[in-house]
Amino acid sequence: MRTKTSQYKRKIIKELCFENVVSANELSILIGKSLPLTMRMLSELVMEGIVKESGYALSTGGRRPLMYSLVSGKMFVISVAMDQLVTRIGLIDVQDFKIRELKKYNLNLYHQSNEVSKLIDCLTTFIEEIPIDKDKIVGIGIGMPGFVDAAKGINYSFLDNDGVSISTSVEGAIGLPVYVDNDSSLIALAEFKLGAVSNKKNALVINFGWGVGLGMIVNGELFRGNNGFAGEFSHIHLFENNKLCGCGKSGCLETEASMMVVLQMAKEAVKKGRVSLMKHIPDDLENAFSVIVDAVLKGDQLAVEVLSASAYNIGWGLAILIHILNPELIVISGRGAAFGKVLLAPMQQAVNKYCIPKLARYSQLAVSSFSNGAELIGAAALVIENYDNLHVKDALKINAT
Repeated sequence: MRTKTSQYKRKIIKELCFENVVSANELSILIGKSLPLTMRMLSELVMEGIVKESGYALSTGGRRPLMYSLVSGKMFVISVAMDQLVTRIGLIDVQDFKIRELKKYNLNLYHQSNEVSKLIDCLTTFIEEIPIDKDKIVGIGIGMPGFVDAAKGINYSFLDNDGVSISTSVEGAIGLPVYVDNDSSLIALAEFKLGAVSNKKNALVINFGWGVGLGMIVNGELFRGNNGFAGEFSHIHLFENNKLCGCGKSGCLETEASMMVVLQMAKEAVKKGRVSLMKHIPDDLENAFSVIVDAVLKGDQLAVEVLSASAYNIGWGLAILIHILNPELIVISGRGAAFGKVLLAPMQQAVNKYCIPKLARYSQLAVSSFSNGAELIGAAALVIENYDNLHVKDALKINAT
């Protein structure tokens, strides 16, 4: 009975994480349990200091329901956002999904031999240095590029870990539940649960970064495909450019539309003497990205030009997706969302050119407000998605003191 009670509480906490402020009746419906049982669980959670009463809802003509929300500082998730060269580790309070601590580590995913052990070392150091007790951490979510089988915790593109589950290895070393997924899927999860595509049944989320990823919301659920490999948007063949892609093919969308392409075009133009605010583009990718973002937001002609070229090509790819999936909304998220609305005009231009007008008319383009934090938020959302099924010694893993 105690196990069931703990599971009911976890279900309530999970819904409060994503819904923020909810009435007892709404929670009863969300968790599929009776109102009296839900009320009893809420009362216990309030006494334990995990949940608080948050006033009454606005009047709709009847008695105003009492609303409930999580108490800040009681539950945290460690989120890991990995790209090919840099790993960011953040501490996220799931009461509001704000990033409380953030550190960067140089982990090169192209080095297959020992990066999992290095990731474990980074996580261990991070946990030791953050100013909260480990008992308040409910899990670790890890996002990374490549072909990721989330169910097995294996990445077939990076960190092969000798075929051993990455999540199992990290969990065994750190002692916390660990979940691993593709970075673009996690970005889509962040937008679906907490961002621009909340309450949308059919939407696409583009991860515009060093590559071009895709997350899909289909019939109100995150669609991962048969093995979790769905969404390899960047590898659709669009060009006869004789440019080799990282996947081994040539002419992929990624060869003409990614932040790496934007960076290369900018460097070549500056080297040839083009006038630009980007007089010196550093070799370090993180700093180079910041230089280009700053130049675009200041209206630098060259920066806008090279960015628009990639954005147009992404729009070309989007026209194909619109024909196939007929989405209500397409959100540009990930690192590239930092460029804001500058991205939309060239993308829309390509959609207008290549897409049947009747279909294009019903697919809106938008830019995420999460910017570079989307993957970290998505990794935290992944842990909370699984929170009511966590198998840990202490069913709640919360320090309620």
